[in-house]
Amino acid sequence: MLDTPQRHVVFADSLDGAIEALARGASVMGGGTWMMRAERRGEPLPASVVLLDRIPALTEVMVTDRAVTLGAGLTHAAVASALKGLSGLEGVVAAASGSANPAIRHAATLGGNLATADFSAADLAPALLVQGAEVELATGGGSRRLPLEAFLADRPTHLAHAILTRIHVPREAAASAHARLPLRKAGDYPVAIVSLARLSGGGWRIAVGSVEPVARRWTALEAAIGDRPVSPDEGARLAAAHMDFDGRDGVEAEGWYRVTVLPALVKRALDALEGRP
Repeated sequence: MLDTPQRHVVFADSLDGAIEALARGASVMGGGTWMMRAERRGEPLPASVVLLDRIPALTEVMVTDRAVTLGAGLTHAAVASALKGLSGLEGVVAAASGSANPAIRHAATLGGNLATADFSAADLAPALLVQGAEVELATGGGSRRLPLEAFLADRPTHLAHAILTRIHVPREAAASAHARLPLRKAGDYPVAIVSLARLSGGGWRIAVGSVEPVARRWTALEAAIGDRPVSPDEGARLAAAHMDFDGRDGVEAEGWYRVTVLPALVKRALDALEGRP
């Protein structure tokens, strides 16, 4: 008879309690949609976890004319609902409402989507990168904020003694869009993702996800477009001329294919920005 490993679960009802559990070696679990499939990926489940779903502050939403603050415990479905109809945030709504499948969208959290270092296909990462988002981290000594781009580049270090609590989104975009390519059906991990935002002050932000291990800005394409308007067809041509990605191989697709589809996704995102189906 096989021995079943003993696991310790902490149901934290405050950030202080969650941080204490983290200091004692617990792993943080939000919606659990990634962690609970660890054994299917050949990874062991952690011996100790702290659950965050009883902390009210992590599901708060604050909206002003200048910024939006989202609690990291919000589900994808809750993010889409909270931001629906807010100008400039259309791409975040599309990312939250179009990821995975309905069951996952009602369980997976915003914080988990951004904090899981091994998950390259997170829809919300590129969608929030183009918004110029910042993350807020809570530690035993207080809290700190840093740009999402810096956080994504070294998540294990930033989260070693901290919990992701909020995402701060400045309302700098006049409009935004999000395009993803699953191979077979809506629930598949996307082969590639393109998010873009046209800024109110002029210029563009464009980000790519799922193509490389970590989502990042497409600064070469941003510079090629500059401050001017760009049509979907021209955007696709510029994208093809300014490729600087090293695609990752994975079960969904090989790296070369992930890179090859990017111009078509740029066109699709620009079509969406113009209200085309």
